[in-house]
Amino acid sequence: MSRVLIVEDEAHIAQGLRFNLESEGHAVEVDGDGEAALRRVLQLRQPFDAVVLDVMLPGKDGFEVVAELREAKNYVPVLMLTARGRPEDVLKGFAAGADDYLPKPFELAILLARLQGLLRRTQWSRAGDGPPHITPVGSAAQDSSGDFGTFAFAGKTVNFRELELQTLGNTIHLTVMEAELLRHLIRNAGKTVSRKSILEEVWGLHEDTDTRAIDNFVVRLRRYVEEDPAKPRHLLTVRGVGYRFVPEPDQESSGKDGKSNDVQ
Repeated sequence: MSRVLIVEDEAHIAQGLRFNLESEGHAVEVDGDGEAALRRVLQLRQPFDAVVLDVMLPGKDGFEVVAELREAKNYVPVLMLTARGRPEDVLKGFAAGADDYLPKPFELAILLARLQGLLRRTQWSRAGDGPPHITPVGSAAQDSSGDFGTFAFAGKTVNFRELELQTLGNTIHLTVMEAELLRHLIRNAGKTVSRKSILEEVWGLHEDTDTRAIDNFVVRLRRYVEEDPAKPRHLLTVRGVGYRFVPEPDQESSGKDGKSNDVQ
């Protein structure tokens, strides 16, 4: 049985979610404001497998709540509910540390599917399963859709189906958006990928929005894949444009694309 915390100030939404999640076999607690949720998780140390968190809350909003959780080294998966899926809300939520988002109004079936994906990652993390056999550098296996199912490079393997990155002796569980950003960069390996294309093709945002959340995600990915994140060799910054993924740095000539690789 999974434990889910719902943080929602609209009582009819909160109780509707509680009823449906309990019907699915989950144990559910509900808080109507951010302060109560933070007290329950950080002070009382009540364990949860996932949090459904509304952005618009009295007192501390959802962005502040997820940011404080992450600052306290609490990485419980968070599904954020945003008003009308506004791009600024989506990007701000990702930058604060949310794992996934869903715009209001939402379909219950979609929320349950998104939440189940987060709960599976919690179960994998607790299971502590060891990494599978590492395949050769730069090799890829396609899934049924014809896209990357797994990709191996420099002693690391990304399993996009399981949202896992395996390094030698370690397994890192990726968020949905971390995995999709990494997949996009790998799909375009060796090419410069613009921030605009990431907004549109990874996150489905077509408006002129702040791209700093992308930079924050790349910083997080560098911590996972680089031996020295301050001196990246795989995830390179192309100043003023975007990023380039290099699976085999020793074969990468400097100054490719006619642009300098300035690390942010």
